Amino acid sequence: MKERPLSPHLSIYRFRPTMAMSILHRITGSALYVGTLLVVWWLVAAASGPDAFATASWFFGSFIGRFILFGYSWALLHHMLGGIRHLVWDTGHGLSKETSTRYALATLAGSLGLTVLLWLIVIVL
Repeated sequence: MKERPLSPHLSIYRFRPTMAMSILHRITGSALYVGTLLVVWWLVAAASGPDAFATASWFFGSFIGRFILFGYSWALLHHMLGGIRHLVWDTGHGLSKETSTRYALATLAGSLGLTVLLWLIVIVL
């Protein structure tokens, strides 16, 4: 019987920023589903009355709640910028290795910068 060719294994690929951003795009998309459940909980608590809303506000005001909200806002901004990057690729631009690597790093830097800026605005206001 003739041997079938093997598919390339992940170990032969050189890890690139575009690979990391692809993985992060999928992770943030999944995290947004879970985070949206928390947003729904907050909205239901607001509609349920002052006691339920006070409980939700206490949770989101705690350290762990703020940490989760910070992560949710980063995931939202990162996923949005990743989606914009994919839209640019759909136009046929930025497909070279160098440009796609720059876009990947810009997506990461942009999402981190926008998240910090958003939270600075939230803290000041």
